[in-house]
Amino acid sequence: MSFAEDTLNHIRDVKKVLSDFSKELDHRGKWHDYSKFSDEEQKVFSNVLDGKKTAKYGTPEYEEVKRKLAPALEHHYKENRHHPEHFANGISGMTLIDLMEMLADWKAATKRHEDDKIETSIEINSKKYNIDNQLKQILVNTVKEMQ
Repeated sequence: MSFAEDTLNHIRDVKKVLSDFSKELDHRGKWHDYSKFSDEEQKVFSNVLDGKKTAKYGTPEYEEVKRKLAPALEHHYKENRHHPEHFANGISGMTLIDLMEMLADWKAATKRHEDDKIETSIEINSKKYNIDNQLKQILVNTVKEMQ
């Protein structure tokens, strides 16, 4: 096989793998957080959150809401791989696809408050989930790249 043929095959193979990643991300986007409509979650989320402004992430008010949501959150984390709590070893159990959905979730959550910033979420969550500096910087770099 010639250099050109080998290179074109390699390019095709990389494109296929990236396409598979893209399909999985698309699937995750379509089904993200659908467990919130389950019997185990919907009633609790509705009772606590319906008609109320969400508490700003990282505040004492947020922690109080989270405490009230505990039964639903336990189920939610069990059902959703984009949460570090899903895994016994947290972030270390996640895949890149899980991390990408997690980052998208964090980014989308910042839209709930005008003054929320994804960089603040990354900072808070890096401490919360013991994310090392290298992965933290990758998350920051990814956010910058996507803006």
